[in-house]
Amino acid sequence: MEAFITSLESVAEIVIVIALGYWLKRSNKIGSEFKENIEFIIMKVALPASIFVSVLKYLTRDKLASLSGGLVYAFGSFALSYLLAILLVKILKVRPGRRGTMINMFANANTIFIGLPLNLALFGTKSLPYFLIYYVMNTVSTWAIGVFFISADDPTSEGKKAKFNWKKLLPAPLVGFLVSLIFLLLAIPVPEWINKTLDMVGGIVTPMSLIYIGIILADAGLKSIKFDRDTVIALLGRFVFAPAFMIAMVMIGAHMGQSMPNVEQSTLVIQAAAPGLAVLPILVGQAHGDVEYATNVVTTSTVLFVIVVPILMQIVNMI
Repeated sequence: MEAFITSLESVAEIVIVIALGYWLKRSNKIGSEFKENIEFIIMKVALPASIFVSVLKYLTRDKLASLSGGLVYAFGSFALSYLLAILLVKILKVRPGRRGTMINMFANANTIFIGLPLNLALFGTKSLPYFLIYYVMNTVSTWAIGVFFISADDPTSEGKKAKFNWKKLLPAPLVGFLVSLIFLLLAIPVPEWINKTLDMVGGIVTPMSLIYIGIILADAGLKSIKFDRDTVIALLGRFVFAPAFMIAMVMIGAHMGQSMPNVEQSTLVIQAAAPGLAVLPILVGQAHGDVEYATNVVTTSTVLFVIVVPILMQIVNMI
């Protein structure tokens, strides 16, 4: 019961800051260009700085080797999510323009703008190394596989070949992670004043990310939320099947004697149930897909995530 109350309090803190962003945008206290500005600051500046400092602070070379098991679990859950999504798309005969969106809702999550601040609020900075495991797998999955299904689902160009962009596989946060690994493995010293500076810059990630979510919700409009068949299936994929696959992988690993710290397994499960990708409507629009559907599932999953988290926390505590 205590864990349930704690998770509710943590989610309440997050909701309040999200509501602040929502109010600022709806009351025209901030302009439309602010969303792009805040996204740039988070993705290109603050988050790489935060990841760099956190890796050097919370990881050692010995601990880094122990995290490889988490990658195996994440890979297994992603593979199962893709397989089930593809199967359901065919069985349910989902119409062109929606297929790529539904497949991505099953497999890929909004780890940066929602998954990260929630993880920090629930488990603290000690969970960041475990978050990075899921983040790396989610990034590769999104830009190497997920975007392929969206491009191939272009209803205006049957048989069109999907474009593969290698640059998308190395976003700034991932570069920050890779650079930090170099410093860690080679034991390169970092002056204390630089650490403090990067730590201060990285400290804005959580509040700014939550305000960004509020802006996204304000732009999408809560009244636009709909619950048709395809939306419900996508939400089940995001909130039920994806975390269930991750829980199954963790339990199989434990049964085989490959147990992991509680914080790590909690992080992986919570990240597996994070809402749909914030960029999903943009990607779908570029492929001439159903943008309204993509926006609806992203907005709906973002709103419902507040209800899902306390339930998931209870399930995780029973594993």
